Amino acid sequence: MKEQQIINAYEIAKERYAKLGIDTDAVMETLQSVPMSMHCWQADDVTGFESQGSLTGGIQATGNYPGKARNIEELRADILKAASYVPGKHRLNLHEIYGEFGGQFVDRDQVEVKHFEGWMQWSKENDMKLDFNSTSFSHPKSGNLSLSNPDKAIRDFWIEHTKRCRAIAEEMGKRQGDACIMNLWVHDGSKDITVNR
Repeated sequence: MKEQQIINAYEIAKERYAKLGIDTDAVMETLQSVPMSMHCWQADDVTGFESQGSLTGGIQATGNYPGKARNIEELRADILKAASYVPGKHRLNLHEIYGEFGGQFVDRDQVEVKHFEGWMQWSKENDMKLDFNSTSFSHPKSGNLSLSNPDKAIRDFWIEHTKRCRAIAEEMGKRQGDACIMNLWVHDGSKDITVNR
């Protein structure tokens, strides 16, 4: 699309919004100060660095797109490159599976703040605050249910994982002097099983 086409389309939209009492130029200026939380997984298709298992739990990505980040250094470089193309201030939403585990297997109910020290340092160096996500999918214990699993041992595993993620998010917030928003996403819903089937 040519630049003039974009400008023309914006001018049309600007007129329409003006009729509703909205100053789009002022809104665009305000948006420059509103941080956007970019998802870390967009640089590697939700693979993470915990293991190379397949994606499960309703994830709509394949985990195998060409050119994806193969390690944390590439992921960080890709994130900074993507952020350079998007105007405004940015945050990074980091999933638990992107921890720095030093080549060791750390199960999700054992994850600790120390596994994210490098991310907190990177965040400070690049002036990009962090948000955080637990990762309740793509794990042998995720199955069809995690936090609501009727099996107490599996449910307790995910409860512990979630508590640990909340502690990590709390520490991230303290270190960056700004709340780290922890997103809790689970695939436990039964929206596809209606009561009238």
